[in-house]
This record gives sequence, structure tokens and C-alpha cells, in this order.
Amino acid sequence: MLRGLFGKNGTESPEPVQANIEDKTYNHWFDGMALIHSFTFKDGEAFYRSKFLRSETYKKNMGANRIVVSEFGTMIYPDPCKNIFSKMFTHLCNAIPDFTDNNLINIIRYGKDYYASAEANYRKYIALNLATAHPHYDDYGNTYNMGTSIMSFGGPKYVIFKTLIHLINRTTGKAASTKFYTDALVIFHHINAYEDEGHVVFDMITYKDSNLYNMFYLQNMAQKNEDFTQSNEQWSPPVCQRFVLPLDIEKDTPVGSNLVKLTDTTATAVLQKDKSVYCQPDTLLVGLELPGINYKFNSKKYRYFYGSRVEWSPHPNKLGKLDIVTRRCVEWTEEECYPSEPVFVASPGAVEEDDGVILSSVVSLNPEKPPFMLVLDAKSFTELARATISTSVHMDLHGLFVPQQEKPQASSQQGAE
Repeated sequence: MLRGLFGKNGTESPEPVQANIEDKTYNHWFDGMALIHSFTFKDGEAFYRSKFLRSETYKKNMGANRIVVSEFGTMIYPDPCKNIFSKMFTHLCNAIPDFTDNNLINIIRYGKDYYASAEANYRKYIALNLATAHPHYDDYGNTYNMGTSIMSFGGPKYVIFKTLIHLINRTTGKAASTKFYTDALVIFHHINAYEDEGHVVFDMITYKDSNLYNMFYLQNMAQKNEDFTQSNEQWSPPVCQRFVLPLDIEKDTPVGSNLVKLTDTTATAVLQKDKSVYCQPDTLLVGLELPGINYKFNSKKYRYFYGSRVEWSPHPNKLGKLDIVTRRCVEWTEEECYPSEPVFVASPGAVEEDDGVILSSVVSLNPEKPPFMLVLDAKSFTELARATISTSVHMDLHGLFVPQQEKPQASSQQGAE
């Protein structure tokens, strides 16, 4: 029987309550005040509650009754063309003191503490510089994250990049001597990575450009699917891709050689004249986002991952399970329903990778259809149960499941009240 707390983080709906302060409205889905959701499973029942995160940004905005802290797509500056990136580059020194702490993306674990997180500034709580909202955990209790440092470029007017792949030894902290690179791309989420017969294999959700961020402006999210398709013809769908990096390269290897020796992938890594390695991915699937795995297989060779199916719409309308070996994807869908990120919870004592359940909160734009918590059999991807929620629930982003024996200790610095 499922027992524990399923914590989710997100923001308000495209028709928000707290997104409107006086006559000022947020522009982007990633802008509204962070709303923490919890689903508690106990004795065959599910209990729901939600609260706004009492961040400094929330307090400032509510106290002034207007937006006083800039967000991802909404700036307090009058120029509508400005966004959070231009603020960081051109006003960095002045921006950092009031940089948003509206942590609406994920719930993450550091030791025994749990934090609401985003790509935001929480230096007051942990000694990190603009850490990401998607950390990784190992079997020793360590949490790995990536900091961000922003500085100006000198030199030429234009700077053109390929994508440099950094391979860093987790024990020594030193980067590999080989320079790996691939074509320019945008990465939204990583799926998994592991070593296999002298190679590092890693899977990611990639895009050919950054138009996906524009997709989540509220004016786009309010469009019907057919209208969105017509007005966003250049939008690139998410592509699940596998890259393979060879670890041992012999000195006499001929230039132009494909260094990938694995037989279960079409990914290539070609040696160049300057001894760098040009990597081309193996496409696993198109149209799956918000990926999740059985975390017991994190950094291990795995077979399945789960995600939200996205088909020419900012609203995911299906859940999917991909078998990487067979490349077969099975789906769950229901008319007028929009499921959130699927989270895998293993069965007690499970041995097989997909022995467990999938949790996803589901909302609908149909007022006659109440939101519900969906429970799927992860193996067959069929519905086991659902718990209807008799209140308004908004589409959330990321979260985690805490088993009953591991009760979370709320951080004393920032909590949802």
C-alpha cells in the first residue's frame, strides 16, 4: 500500500489569483508566486493541501500590492523587450540584492532538509551561486548541483559556440583531457547517465533553439491547440537524445574514426584532427518531456523512463513510458485532461526496474471535471486508482515522493505558510 508524502512545486494557473496584483499581471508561467502542493497517502486514502511559499519576493509583492521583484518573463522595467537574462547581463551588480527567491520549480533535498527551489538566488540559505533546480543524489547521501557565474565578454562583436561537453571526475573534480563537443542545442532536462564498457552514456531532452521558453507565455498557453500550432510554426519539439563519450582513446587512433563501440546505439563520437571528439546523438523519441526514472537506477544502466507527452501544445495531454531497448512508448491519456510530471515510486522490496507506481496530478479546463491524483501501474501503464480533489488545483512542475518512514524536516529559513 502506498504510504508517504508526495510534494509538488509549481505556480498558479493561466488564470491565477496571486498573479494579478492591482492592475499588474505576470506574463509567463514561470513568474507567478510559488505554490507548494502536498498529497499524503495513508491507509488507502489521499489528503491534499496547498500553500503559497512565503518567500521574500512574495512578502515584498504582497506588502506593496504590486510586482516589485522581476521574474523570468515579467520585468519591473518599463521596456517589454527586457527579460531576466538581459537584467542579469546588464544590471548584475544592482540586481543580485533583489534577485527573486520565488522558488517555484522543484522541491529538493539537502541532507535531511527539503527546500523549494528554482534557478534563483538562495545564497542566504546554502553557499551556492545561482544553483539549478535539478540536483542529483548519490548512494552516499551527497547532492550534486551546478552553480552559475555570469560575466561579460571582451573581444569580438560576435561569439559563436558549439556545445562543449564537460566530463568531470566526481572524485577528483578534474575535467577529462579530451575535448568533447556537439552542435548547438538547448537542454531543458537530463534523464540519466551511466558508464558502459569504457563509455559514458547520457540521455537528455534537447531542442534546436530556445523558442520553448516563449511557448509558456500566458498569452500562448491560453490559445487553443489549433491556434497555437498556427502561431508557433517554428517551435521545435522536445527530442530525447542519447550521447556517448568514449573514455579510452588510443594515441594511434586514425582521425575520422568513430570511437563508440557499443552495439545498442547509433550515437557516434568521431575523432578530429585536433584530437577533439565530435559527438552526434542517437534519437530515442520525439515529444516527451519532464522525464523521470526509477531513481535506484540513477547513474546505472537502465531501460525505462517516464514523461509528459507534448504534441504541439504548451499543455501536456498524455503520459508516456519509453522502453529504451525496444524504443516502444506506451501512453496514458484521457479526454480534456492535462497530467503533470510523472513520478515513479518503487514497490517495497522491488527488484525489477519498473515494479512500482506512477503518480501524476491531473487537471482539466472543463469545470465539470474535478482535478485528481492519478496512480498508474508502472509496469503495464494502466490505471490503478485515482483520488478526486474537491478544490481548484493548478498545473505543477516538479516534486518528489517521501516514504512514510522518512518524514521531511521543513527548512527553518523559508517555508510555505
